[in-house]
Amino acid sequence: MIQVSKLIAHGQGLAPVLLKRASHVELDWDVRQKSRFDAADSAGRHLGVFLPRGTVVRGGDVLVAEDGSLVKVIAAPQAVLKITHCSNHGTPYDLIRAAYHLGNRHVPIELKPDHLKIEPDHVLADMLRAMHLIVNAVDEAFEPENGAYATGGHAHGGHGHSHGDHDHGDYDHGHAHPPATSKLSSIPIAAAPATPHVHGPGCKHDH
Repeated sequence: MIQVSKLIAHGQGLAPVLLKRASHVELDWDVRQKSRFDAADSAGRHLGVFLPRGTVVRGGDVLVAEDGSLVKVIAAPQAVLKITHCSNHGTPYDLIRAAYHLGNRHVPIELKPDHLKIEPDHVLADMLRAMHLIVNAVDEAFEPENGAYATGGHAHGGHGHSHGDHDHGDYDHGHAHPPATSKLSSIPIAAAPATPHVHGPGCKHDH
């Protein structure tokens, strides 16, 4: 077994020729959200990954083995639910509503401008369809959003940055800030019923 204890986010700073020569490993989200796991790379090597606790591995990251070799991480396709708005009867705002309700249930969500992704859940799928969203089962890579207060992995999907002299650490800006906790999770899903509408043949709501 080759031990891996270092990760370079998105291979930042590595020469393209080194990345081209590197082996790769395909990992689904269930594995990549762990800081310790076993895997086999494309060269057939058995890897024992021991990263700092709280580290989240993303597609495009590069693992550095104890012998100095590099291993590119590929986010493996997996079963997910892809959520889009109904272009005939809804608006992209419907995705914001969906993200709000899913967030209240602490569901890992991948956020994109035109769609959301979550792990398969037939109860949530029925809820989303009742909100007149389109829900399709697909096999695609899954990169859910980090929590706002996450300390491990990558902030902003791998583009972590500092605010420099404008850090927001101690609420010293002279205006109110929301508390670290909220009561949003106590709001039931039924509190925001969808407005009924007639579905055309292109809706694909699967009612």
